[in-house]
Amino acid sequence: MISLIEMACENCAILFEADNGFDLQKKIDKKNLPDIVLMDVNMSGMDGFASVRWLKENYPDIKVLVVSMIEKEETIIQMLKLGVKGYLCKDVEPEELREALKAIAHKGFYYTDFITGKLVHSLQIDGQDKRRDSDLMNEQEKKFLQFACSEMTYHEIADKMFLSPKTIDGYRNSLFEKLNVKSRVGLVMYAVRNRIVKLDWEF
Repeated sequence: MISLIEMACENCAILFEADNGFDLQKKIDKKNLPDIVLMDVNMSGMDGFASVRWLKENYPDIKVLVVSMIEKEETIIQMLKLGVKGYLCKDVEPEELREALKAIAHKGFYYTDFITGKLVHSLQIDGQDKRRDSDLMNEQEKKFLQFACSEMTYHEIADKMFLSPKTIDGYRNSLFEKLNVKSRVGLVMYAVRNRIVKLDWEF
């Protein structure tokens, strides 16, 4: 299900709902575009990934907030790479959903601990030390970090690097400690912040 939201001051109105991306394309009104789209991931016909790509190509100013039951890191990373401005679980409390909508409307994004842990806080701090820690990584770890920013599983990364899954686990755990992050999403956010990889979106 897709819901299209129009923000007005601190309030919001639902313009319409769509069953999937194809339904979205039929219903969207160029003369009354939404400010924010609430996007599910699993939808029949045209899923959330394809729908976000279509919006990005045709209406790049519309912001997307994903609301999904899927909590897999690979899914979250892929959606972040597509440029979504937030990612919430479907069982989110109404108050947090309102806060997310307000934050996206005013700040442009809403990333919770659910996605990025403590890393988001460091991204939002101005004037503090932003030194790059890439010198802490060896070349293999840097290469692993770049692959970690793709949709490949850790096992597929191991095959790509001609290494054992155990070695890849070692690289991951080492970077978790060196970069002070706790998840694969944290690795991606670090890599984007420090220009180690170039994605299609920026904060």
